[in-house]
Amino acid sequence: MGIWRKPDSMSVVFIVLGTLMLLFIFAPLIKTIFSSSPGTLWNTLLEEDVYSSILLTISAALMATLMGLLFGVPLAYLLARRQFRGKRFLEAIIDVPIVIPHTAAGVALLFVFGSNFLCGKVFDGIGIDFFRTFAGIVIAMMFVSVPFLIDSAKEGFKAVDVRLEKVARTLGASPWRVFLRISLPLAWRSIFSGSVLMWARGLSEFGAIVIIAYSASFLGWNTKVLPILVADRFDFGLDYTLPVAALAILISLIAFIALRSIAYRGEKP
Repeated sequence: MGIWRKPDSMSVVFIVLGTLMLLFIFAPLIKTIFSSSPGTLWNTLLEEDVYSSILLTISAALMATLMGLLFGVPLAYLLARRQFRGKRFLEAIIDVPIVIPHTAAGVALLFVFGSNFLCGKVFDGIGIDFFRTFAGIVIAMMFVSVPFLIDSAKEGFKAVDVRLEKVARTLGASPWRVFLRISLPLAWRSIFSGSVLMWARGLSEFGAIVIIAYSASFLGWNTKVLPILVADRFDFGLDYTLPVAALAILISLIAFIALRSIAYRGEKP
C-alpha cells in the first residue's frame, strides 16, 4: 500500500481552482438538463419541428464530417510529410475559420457559393443550391469545423514513424499501399478523434448557418438546425426554450462521450 502524503500548498490551490472550473462547466449543463421532467423532454422530442430539427442537425454534421475526411485527411498528410515554402502560412490560414466571427463566415460563403457568383453558378448548373438548403448547412458546418479534423489528423500522421513508410517503399510498396496499409491505420485514432471534434462542432454551429441557411427543406419539412431552433424558441420565453435546450445538450453529451470512448478505447489512462 502506498503511503498517503499530505498535498502541498500548490496542489491544494490547483485542486480548488480546478474544481471551480469544473463547476463552471458542469453546473449550467446539469441545471439545464434537469430543468425539465423526463415526460416533458419526451413530449418535446415528439414535436415535429423538434425531431425534424434533430435529424437535420445530426445528418448535416455527419455529411460535413464525411466531406472533411475526404478532402481534409489528404491535406493533413501532405502537411505532416512535406516541407515547402509558405507551409506555416498555409497552416495558419487553415485555422482562421476557428477565430473569425461565424456570421462573417456565413457572408463569406455566400460570396463564393451564392447563386450570383462563380462557384454558385457552377453548382447551380448541376442542380445544387446552397442558399436555405441542406447543402448550405453542410458547407457552413464544414467551413467552421474542418480545422479540428485537419489539425488532429496532421498530428496523427506526424506521430507515425516515417522510417516505416520508407522501409515499405524500399520493399516495393506503392505510395497508395503505404498510405492505406501503414500511415492511415497507425494514425486512425487521431483522425477519428478529429472527426468527433468536427462533428460535435458542426452540431453547435449557429452563426454561419443563420446567414446562409436560416431554415431548409429536409425530408419534406421546412426546418432549422437545433441551435437556431433554440434561439427562435427563446423569443417565446425561457420555459418554452428549456426542453429543447436540454435535448440539445443531452444529445451532444451522449454522442460525444460515446464517440470519444471509442477513440480512446485500449489506451492506458
